[in-house]
Amino acid sequence: MAKTEKTRYTDKELEEFKVLIEEKIVKAQEQLQFYKDQLKERADNPEAKMKGLDDSLGSVETENLIILSSRQQKLIQHLQNALLRIQNKVYGICRETGKLISKERLRAVPHATLSIDAKQSSGRR
Repeated sequence: MAKTEKTRYTDKELEEFKVLIEEKIVKAQEQLQFYKDQLKERADNPEAKMKGLDDSLGSVETENLIILSSRQQKLIQHLQNALLRIQNKVYGICRETGKLISKERLRAVPHATLSIDAKQSSGRR
């Protein structure tokens, strides 16, 4: 008798991923708050504003903080969406192939929605 391929992760496995994702959300929120605090400090502290050439350097740093904040917000949203997939018991299923994404990939990128094979083949199109 042929072994049937697993079509979804067990509730126990999903719970393990849930814990991992929740920890990542906390860390991402802390990092986002750090960036926001840095931006607020720059905005509230007129002495921190530099003049001349240094002013453009400050602008670049502010712009980088804004970009980093935006990336953190997107990461948090992706992680929250992953929690919804866990709740709906569809977490870890590749949206291209319908097969399970490897646990190793999900541990590295817990919000992944594509298997490595699907990601590589979509990159070739």
